[in-house]
Amino acid sequence: MTLEVTPGERSAGAFAHPALFYRGAAAYAAAVGGFVRAALAASEPVLVVVPGERLELLRDVLGPASGELESADMTALGRNPGRILARLREFAAAHRGRAVRIVGEPIWPGRSAAEITEATRHEALVNLAFRGTAATVLCPYDTAGLPPAVLADARRTHPTLVRGGTSRPSRAYTDPELMVAACDTPLPEPPGARELVYGPGRLAQVREQVRGWAAAAGLGLARTADLVLAVGEATANSLAHGGGLGRLRLWTADGHAVAEITDGGRLADPLAGRTRPSPAGADGGRGLWMIHQLCDLVETRATGAGLTLRLHVRTGLAFHDIPGTV
Repeated sequence: MTLEVTPGERSAGAFAHPALFYRGAAAYAAAVGGFVRAALAASEPVLVVVPGERLELLRDVLGPASGELESADMTALGRNPGRILARLREFAAAHRGRAVRIVGEPIWPGRSAAEITEATRHEALVNLAFRGTAATVLCPYDTAGLPPAVLADARRTHPTLVRGGTSRPSRAYTDPELMVAACDTPLPEPPGARELVYGPGRLAQVREQVRGWAAAAGLGLARTADLVLAVGEATANSLAHGGGLGRLRLWTADGHAVAEITDGGRLADPLAGRTRPSPAGADGGRGLWMIHQLCDLVETRATGAGLTLRLHVRTGLAFHDIPGTV
Protein backbone atom coordinates (compact mmCIF):
# COMPACT_ATOMS: atom_id res chain seq x y z
CA MET A 1 0.00 0.00 0.00
CA THR A 2 1.28 3.47 -0.85
CA LEU A 3 0.11 6.31 1.32
CA GLU A 4 -0.51 9.49 -0.63
CA VAL A 5 -2.45 12.64 -0.01
CA THR A 6 -5.04 13.75 -2.52
CA PRO A 7 -4.14 16.27 -5.24
CA GLY A 8 -6.23 18.93 -3.53
CA GLU A 9 -4.24 18.51 -0.33
CA ARG A 10 -0.87 18.54 -2.10
CA SER A 11 -1.26 21.40 -4.54
CA ALA A 12 1.77 23.56 -5.21
CA GLY A 13 2.81 25.44 -2.10
CA ALA A 14 0.18 23.70 0.05
CA PHE A 15 0.72 22.33 3.53
CA ALA A 16 -0.72 18.95 4.53
CA HIS A 17 -0.80 17.52 8.05
CA PRO A 18 -2.44 14.08 8.05
CA ALA A 19 -2.75 11.79 11.07
CA LEU A 20 -2.14 8.15 10.24
CA PHE A 21 -4.13 5.79 12.45
CA TYR A 22 -2.40 2.41 12.33
CA ARG A 23 -2.65 -0.90 14.16
CA GLY A 24 0.34 -3.21 14.17
CA ALA A 25 3.83 -3.20 12.70
CA ALA A 26 2.78 -4.50 9.29
CA ALA A 27 0.27 -1.69 8.74
CA TYR A 28 2.83 0.85 9.97
CA ALA A 29 5.52 -0.43 7.62
CA ALA A 30 3.18 -0.47 4.64
CA ALA A 31 1.72 3.01 5.18
CA VAL A 32 4.77 4.93 6.36
CA GLY A 33 7.13 3.01 4.07
CA GLY A 34 4.88 3.80 1.11
CA PHE A 35 4.78 7.48 2.08
CA VAL A 36 8.58 7.63 2.20
CA ARG A 37 9.02 5.71 -1.05
CA ALA A 38 6.64 8.07 -2.85
CA ALA A 39 8.64 11.04 -1.62
CA LEU A 40 11.94 9.55 -2.72
CA ALA A 41 10.47 8.66 -6.12
CA ALA A 42 9.44 12.31 -6.50
CA SER A 43 12.94 13.46 -5.41
CA GLU A 44 11.45 15.19 -2.37
CA PRO A 45 13.63 15.54 0.75
CA VAL A 46 12.41 13.31 3.61
CA LEU A 47 12.87 13.57 7.38
CA VAL A 48 11.71 10.69 9.60
CA VAL A 49 11.50 11.29 13.36
CA VAL A 50 9.85 8.32 15.07
CA PRO A 51 10.57 6.10 18.10
CA GLY A 52 13.70 4.00 17.67
CA GLU A 53 12.02 0.62 17.19
CA ARG A 54 9.80 2.08 14.47
CA LEU A 55 12.82 3.71 12.85
CA GLU A 56 14.58 0.34 12.68
CA LEU A 57 11.44 -1.23 11.19
CA LEU A 58 11.36 1.40 8.46
CA ARG A 59 15.05 0.95 7.70
CA ASP A 60 14.48 -2.78 7.25
CA VAL A 61 11.48 -2.16 4.98
CA LEU A 62 13.17 0.50 2.87
CA GLY A 63 16.51 -1.25 2.60
CA PRO A 64 19.22 0.77 0.80
CA ALA A 65 16.71 3.56 0.14
CA SER A 66 16.78 4.41 3.85
CA GLY A 67 20.16 6.01 3.27
CA GLU A 68 18.49 8.73 1.20
CA LEU A 69 16.52 10.21 4.09
CA GLU A 70 17.34 12.07 7.28
CA SER A 71 16.19 10.47 10.50
CA ALA A 72 16.24 10.72 14.28
CA ASP A 73 14.93 8.74 17.23
CA MET A 74 11.90 10.63 18.58
CA THR A 75 12.36 9.19 22.07
CA ALA A 76 15.62 11.16 22.29
CA LEU A 77 14.98 14.22 20.11
CA GLY A 78 11.38 14.61 21.24
CA ARG A 79 11.57 13.56 24.85
CA ASN A 80 10.74 17.19 25.52
CA PRO A 81 7.97 17.83 22.95
CA GLY A 82 8.87 21.52 22.93
CA ARG A 83 12.06 20.70 21.05
CA ILE A 84 10.51 18.85 18.10
CA LEU A 85 9.17 21.74 16.05
CA ALA A 86 12.53 23.46 15.71
CA ARG A 87 14.04 20.36 14.11
CA LEU A 88 11.18 20.05 11.64
CA ARG A 89 11.34 23.71 10.69
CA GLU A 90 15.11 23.62 10.25
CA PHE A 91 14.75 20.68 7.87
CA ALA A 92 12.16 22.54 5.80
CA ALA A 93 14.28 25.70 5.80
CA ALA A 94 17.32 23.75 4.59
CA HIS A 95 15.27 22.79 1.52
CA ARG A 96 13.54 26.11 0.98
CA GLY A 97 11.79 26.28 -2.39
CA ARG A 98 11.23 22.51 -2.52
CA ALA A 99 8.36 20.36 -1.35
CA VAL A 100 9.42 18.31 1.67
CA ARG A 101 7.92 15.34 3.49
CA ILE A 102 8.26 14.68 7.21
CA VAL A 103 7.18 11.76 9.35
CA GLY A 104 6.85 12.79 13.00
CA GLU A 105 5.49 10.52 15.75
CA PRO A 106 5.47 12.66 18.91
CA ILE A 107 3.05 10.46 20.92
CA TRP A 108 3.68 6.78 21.53
CA PRO A 109 2.49 4.27 24.18
CA GLY A 110 4.23 4.95 27.49
CA ARG A 111 4.27 8.73 27.27
CA SER A 112 3.23 10.39 30.53
CA ALA A 113 0.05 12.47 30.71
CA ALA A 114 2.13 15.64 31.01
CA GLU A 115 4.20 14.72 27.96
CA ILE A 116 1.08 13.90 25.95
CA THR A 117 -0.43 17.32 26.71
CA GLU A 118 2.70 19.10 25.49
CA ALA A 119 2.96 16.81 22.46
CA THR A 120 -0.66 17.64 21.61
CA ARG A 121 0.26 21.33 21.89
CA HIS A 122 3.12 20.63 19.46
CA GLU A 123 0.72 19.02 16.98
CA ALA A 124 -1.54 22.07 17.05
CA LEU A 125 1.46 24.38 16.58
CA VAL A 126 2.61 22.45 13.51
CA ASN A 127 -0.45 23.85 11.72
CA LEU A 128 0.64 27.40 12.54
CA ALA A 129 4.36 26.93 11.92
CA PHE A 130 4.01 25.36 8.46
CA ARG A 131 1.01 27.28 7.18
CA GLY A 132 1.58 28.25 3.54
CA THR A 133 4.65 26.03 3.09
CA ALA A 134 5.09 23.16 0.64
CA ALA A 135 5.38 20.46 3.29
CA THR A 136 3.56 17.29 4.26
CA VAL A 137 3.93 16.27 7.91
CA LEU A 138 2.57 12.76 8.48
CA CYS A 139 1.95 11.82 12.14
CA PRO A 140 1.38 8.12 12.96
CA TYR A 141 -0.85 7.17 15.91
CA ASP A 142 -0.94 3.64 17.35
CA THR A 143 -4.65 2.90 17.74
CA ALA A 144 -3.95 -0.30 19.69
CA GLY A 145 -1.66 1.30 22.27
CA LEU A 146 -2.93 4.84 22.76
CA PRO A 147 -5.95 5.90 24.85
CA PRO A 148 -9.13 7.03 23.05
CA ALA A 149 -8.66 10.58 24.36
CA VAL A 150 -5.31 10.83 22.57
CA LEU A 151 -6.86 9.68 19.29
CA ALA A 152 -9.69 12.18 19.77
CA ASP A 153 -7.16 14.98 20.14
CA ALA A 154 -5.35 13.76 17.02
CA ARG A 155 -8.58 14.28 15.11
CA ARG A 156 -8.68 17.86 16.43
CA THR A 157 -5.06 18.69 15.58
CA HIS A 158 -4.93 17.17 12.07
CA PRO A 159 -6.97 18.47 9.13
CA THR A 160 -6.78 15.04 7.47
CA LEU A 161 -7.09 11.47 8.76
CA VAL A 162 -5.65 8.40 7.07
CA ARG A 163 -6.85 4.93 8.03
CA GLY A 164 -6.71 1.69 6.11
CA GLY A 165 -5.23 3.47 3.10
CA THR A 166 -8.12 5.94 2.89
CA SER A 167 -7.64 9.68 3.38
CA ARG A 168 -10.50 11.93 4.45
CA PRO A 169 -10.97 15.34 6.09
CA SER A 170 -11.24 15.34 9.87
CA ARG A 171 -14.64 16.65 10.93
CA ALA A 172 -13.26 17.33 14.41
CA TYR A 173 -10.37 19.52 13.22
CA THR A 174 -10.14 22.61 15.43
CA ASP A 175 -8.54 26.00 14.92
CA PRO A 176 -4.90 25.60 16.06
CA GLU A 177 -4.96 28.58 18.39
CA LEU A 178 -8.05 27.19 20.12
CA MET A 179 -6.31 23.83 20.49
CA VAL A 180 -3.24 25.47 21.99
CA ALA A 181 -5.47 27.24 24.50
CA ALA A 182 -7.23 23.95 25.26
CA CYS A 183 -3.88 22.54 26.37
CA ASP A 184 -3.64 25.19 29.10
CA THR A 185 -5.45 23.02 31.63
CA PRO A 186 -4.75 23.50 35.37
CA LEU A 187 -1.58 21.80 36.56
CA PRO A 188 -1.83 19.42 39.54
CA GLU A 189 -0.65 20.88 42.83
CA PRO A 190 2.80 19.59 43.86
CA PRO A 191 3.33 17.86 47.20
CA GLY A 192 5.60 19.59 49.72
CA ALA A 193 7.13 22.15 47.38
CA ARG A 194 9.72 24.67 48.57
CA GLU A 195 8.53 28.17 47.64
CA LEU A 196 10.34 31.45 47.02
CA VAL A 197 8.88 34.76 45.89
CA TYR A 198 11.39 36.84 43.93
CA GLY A 199 11.68 40.31 42.46
CA PRO A 200 14.35 42.77 41.33
CA GLY A 201 17.73 42.19 42.92
CA ARG A 202 16.97 38.61 43.99
CA LEU A 203 17.92 36.58 40.94
CA ALA A 204 21.35 35.68 42.31
CA GLN A 205 19.65 34.40 45.46
CA VAL A 206 17.23 32.38 43.32
CA ARG A 207 20.09 30.71 41.47
CA GLU A 208 21.89 29.85 44.72
CA GLN A 209 18.70 28.45 46.21
CA VAL A 210 18.18 26.24 43.16
CA ARG A 211 21.81 25.12 43.12
CA GLY A 212 21.75 24.07 46.77
CA TRP A 213 18.36 22.43 46.52
CA ALA A 214 19.28 20.49 43.38
CA ALA A 215 22.46 19.15 44.96
CA ALA A 216 20.49 18.03 48.03
CA ALA A 217 17.92 16.40 45.73
CA GLY A 218 20.65 14.21 44.21
CA LEU A 219 21.24 15.86 40.84
CA GLY A 220 24.75 15.60 39.46
CA LEU A 221 26.83 18.64 38.64
CA ALA A 222 25.82 18.75 34.96
CA ARG A 223 22.10 18.38 35.65
CA THR A 224 22.28 20.94 38.45
CA ALA A 225 23.95 23.41 36.09
CA ASP A 226 21.22 22.80 33.49
CA LEU A 227 18.43 23.42 35.99
CA VAL A 228 20.08 26.53 37.45
CA LEU A 229 20.52 28.02 33.98
CA ALA A 230 16.96 27.18 32.93
CA VAL A 231 15.46 28.68 36.09
CA GLY A 232 17.71 31.71 35.68
CA GLU A 233 16.34 32.33 32.20
CA ALA A 234 12.74 31.89 33.34
CA THR A 235 13.04 34.17 36.36
CA ALA A 236 14.87 36.83 34.35
CA ASN A 237 11.95 36.77 31.91
CA SER A 238 9.63 37.33 34.88
CA LEU A 239 11.39 40.57 35.73
CA ALA A 240 11.58 41.73 32.10
CA HIS A 241 8.16 40.63 30.83
CA GLY A 242 6.15 39.20 33.72
CA GLY A 243 5.40 42.21 35.84
CA GLY A 244 8.67 42.28 37.77
CA LEU A 245 7.68 39.65 40.33
CA GLY A 246 7.36 35.88 40.34
CA ARG A 247 7.05 32.74 42.41
CA LEU A 248 9.41 29.77 42.27
CA ARG A 249 8.46 26.34 43.62
CA LEU A 250 10.80 23.33 43.80
CA TRP A 251 10.04 19.65 44.40
CA THR A 252 10.96 16.16 43.24
CA ALA A 253 8.68 13.62 41.57
CA ASP A 254 9.16 10.40 39.58
CA GLY A 255 12.92 10.72 39.28
CA HIS A 256 12.80 14.37 38.23
CA ALA A 257 13.70 17.63 39.86
CA VAL A 258 10.87 20.03 39.09
CA ALA A 259 10.98 23.82 39.16
CA GLU A 260 7.84 25.87 38.57
CA ILE A 261 7.99 29.58 37.73
CA THR A 262 4.77 31.60 37.83
CA ASP A 263 4.42 35.29 37.02
CA GLY A 264 2.03 37.81 35.50
CA GLY A 265 3.42 37.53 31.99
CA ARG A 266 1.78 36.63 28.70
CA LEU A 267 2.90 34.35 25.88
CA ALA A 268 2.10 36.61 22.94
CA ASP A 269 3.58 34.19 20.39
CA PRO A 270 2.72 30.50 20.96
CA LEU A 271 5.71 29.57 18.76
CA ALA A 272 8.18 31.45 20.99
CA GLY A 273 11.14 29.28 21.94
CA ARG A 274 10.49 26.73 19.20
CA THR A 275 12.79 28.29 16.61
CA ARG A 276 16.57 28.49 17.01
CA PRO A 277 17.31 32.19 17.68
CA SER A 278 19.62 34.15 15.44
CA PRO A 279 23.03 34.74 17.06
CA ALA A 280 22.82 38.44 16.25
CA GLY A 281 19.09 38.83 16.82
CA ALA A 282 17.12 40.31 19.66
CA ASP A 283 15.76 38.09 22.46
CA GLY A 284 12.61 36.99 20.57
CA GLY A 285 12.16 33.79 22.60
CA ARG A 286 15.87 33.18 23.24
CA GLY A 287 15.22 32.46 26.92
CA LEU A 288 12.46 29.98 26.16
CA TRP A 289 14.63 28.36 23.50
CA MET A 290 17.37 27.74 26.06
CA ILE A 291 14.89 26.40 28.59
CA HIS A 292 13.57 23.87 26.07
CA GLN A 293 17.11 22.73 25.24
CA LEU A 294 18.08 22.28 28.88
CA CYS A 295 15.01 20.50 30.25
CA ASP A 296 13.56 17.04 29.70
CA LEU A 297 10.02 18.40 29.78
CA VAL A 298 8.61 21.92 29.84
CA GLU A 299 4.94 22.30 30.76
CA THR A 300 3.55 25.65 29.67
CA ARG A 301 0.35 27.24 30.92
CA ALA A 302 -0.60 30.65 29.52
CA THR A 303 -3.87 31.93 30.97
CA GLY A 304 -5.49 35.23 31.82
CA ALA A 305 -3.94 34.97 35.28
CA GLY A 306 -0.38 34.84 33.94
CA LEU A 307 2.28 32.44 32.70
CA THR A 308 3.49 29.26 34.37
CA LEU A 309 6.49 27.19 33.29
CA ARG A 310 7.00 23.83 34.98
CA LEU A 311 10.51 22.55 34.23
CA HIS A 312 11.42 18.87 34.65
CA VAL A 313 15.03 17.68 34.74
CA ARG A 314 15.91 14.03 35.12
CA THR A 315 18.81 12.88 37.21
CA GLY A 316 21.69 11.46 35.16
CA LEU A 317 23.11 12.72 31.87
CA ALA A 318 22.65 16.31 30.77
CA PHE A 319 19.96 16.42 28.07
CA HIS A 320 22.36 17.85 25.50
CA ASP A 321 24.71 14.87 26.06
CA ILE A 322 22.05 12.38 24.89
CA PRO A 323 22.55 11.11 21.30
CA GLY A 324 20.06 12.68 18.89
CA THR A 325 19.67 15.92 20.83
CA VAL A 326 21.10 19.38 20.15
